[in-house]
Amino acid sequence: MAIKLQETLRGVFYAPFYATMARNAFAEEGVEIEFVSSPRPQEAARRLVDGVVDVCWGGPMRVMETYAQIPGCDIVSFAEVVTRDPFMLIGREPRPGFALADLRDLTLASVSEVPTPWLCLQHDLREAGIDPASLRRIADRTMAENAAALKVGTVDVIQAFEPFPSLLEAEGAGHVWYEAARRGPTSYTSFYTRRDLMTARRDELRAMVRAIAKTQRWIAGVDAATIARTVARYFPDLPETILERAYRRYKAQGIWNTVPVLSRAGYDRLRDSMVSARYVDPGTPFEIAVDNSLAEEIVAEAP
Repeated sequence: MAIKLQETLRGVFYAPFYATMARNAFAEEGVEIEFVSSPRPQEAARRLVDGVVDVCWGGPMRVMETYAQIPGCDIVSFAEVVTRDPFMLIGREPRPGFALADLRDLTLASVSEVPTPWLCLQHDLREAGIDPASLRRIADRTMAENAAALKVGTVDVIQAFEPFPSLLEAEGAGHVWYEAARRGPTSYTSFYTRRDLMTARRDELRAMVRAIAKTQRWIAGVDAATIARTVARYFPDLPETILERAYRRYKAQGIWNTVPVLSRAGYDRLRDSMVSARYVDPGTPFEIAVDNSLAEEIVAEAP
């Protein structure tokens, strides 16, 4: 029986997952995958809890959020892929000396589609001594709408992930001011599942982690153009040159883990961000929300 694997949303920064499927790495490990997409990002974890899907890839944020909504839900992250924050702040003109304090005098359009980018940025702001509530922030528009607003000058700076920075740069309409990845580890995307399935189908999940680990090593060893060619089928509306530009930046930022182990430091940074925003309180402990046993087994067997 196939493992029903669900993506939370279609995102350029999920390249290792798409590359694993495009390179038939799951099949080579003997795992049959039925690939589906969540109708909406906020429904992804609930579909897992309800047994509609077997495994998700998405943020450990969704795991903590689900524990807050459904105590004792018993879902667990078990293989990390995106280990740093892939979002950026983009302004209309170059600003090489940008500091977060500059946002006090600007209109910021933040991400509305998912909560994690703002949860993490507001924590950066607090650590810089800035009250996030003091900013002029537009919080209810999509990244595409915000990119259009930046081009016509109705906002000063937007928060977005790739491909928006590369598209704006290619048009001469935007410049990256701030890369959230530079703050260091922030657990952003992993596989997660129910603990009962992790027991019942452990061999299949171990094989999935092995496939992801092989792709992580492959990603680390190839250039951005190769990654872009490999996953281009998942982004038919994007020019390959834009994908290549995006992956060159993401490789430089180090957003992808090179092994599937989810670090406590990255998890705690994410949890601290969620707590400081009062999104969860106190947040789910690492020992409950993360199980690295499969990832550690795969790392131990790797050459």
